[in-house]
Amino acid sequence: MEFDPNNNVVKLCLQGMAFEGQNKPEEALRLFLQAWNEATNDFEKYLAAHYVTRHQKKVPDKLHWAQTTLQFALKINDLSVKGAFPSLYLNIAKCYEDLGDLDNAKKNFELAESFKDKLSDNGPFYHGTRADLNVGDLLTAGFGSNYHHEVIMNHIYFTALVNGAGLAAALAKGDGRERVYIVEPTGSFENDPNVTDKKFPGNPTRSYRTQAPLKIVGEVTDWVRQTPEQLQQWREKLANLNKAEIIN
Repeated sequence: MEFDPNNNVVKLCLQGMAFEGQNKPEEALRLFLQAWNEATNDFEKYLAAHYVTRHQKKVPDKLHWAQTTLQFALKINDLSVKGAFPSLYLNIAKCYEDLGDLDNAKKNFELAESFKDKLSDNGPFYHGTRADLNVGDLLTAGFGSNYHHEVIMNHIYFTALVNGAGLAAALAKGDGRERVYIVEPTGSFENDPNVTDKKFPGNPTRSYRTQAPLKIVGEVTDWVRQTPEQLQQWREKLANLNKAEIIN
C-alpha cells in the first residue's frame, strides 16, 4: 500500500502531531481518535492506532492499543510497515514488563530484536530531481541539500515510491523540468533516518539513503502531481526546517 500524504487519515494524524508539539495532548488525542473512527482500511487503522497508543495513561490500555497496532501491521505485512516491527514489539514488551508479565515481555523483546536491520526492499527505486541526466550516469553524494544549500550531503537519497520521487522533483531547486529517474544502488543502503520513525512508524515512505553512487537505468514520466497549493504547503514546511534537524 502506497503512502499518501494527502490521505484524510494521514492529515488528521499530522494535525494531531502538531498539537503534540504545542503540548496539547487532549486535542491531539481527539484528532487521533477521529482518525481511528474515520479509518476505512488496514493501513489507516494501523496509523491511527499507533498514535492513540502513545496517549494512553494506563498500561493495560496502552497494551491493548499497541497490540491493535501490531494486529493491523501484521495484516498489511508489506514494506510500508515492516520497518516498524522492532518498535511495535518493543512497545508491547515494555507494557508486559510494567505489568510484571516477564515471560511475555521476554518473548516480545526477542521478537523486536529479530526484526532489527532487516532491509528487504528490492525496488524498483526512484530519484527525483530537476537535473538533465542520462541512462548510465551516476548520482553521487557530496552536493548541497535541496533544502539548505550550505549543507553538503554525505548520502544520496532515493525511494521505492514513484510519487514520492515526483514530489522531490517538484520541490528540487533549479529551473529544469521535473525528472524522475529509475535508479539502482551500487552499494549498501539504509533507511532514511530523517523520516524513519520521525513522524510515522517505521518507513512507510520507503525512503533510503546510501553513500555509494546510484546508477540511472531509466526514467518515468507518469506519477501523481501535487497541486500548486499542496506544493506551497510543502515549501513552507521545508522553509521552516532547521538545518540542524537534518540527519546527515
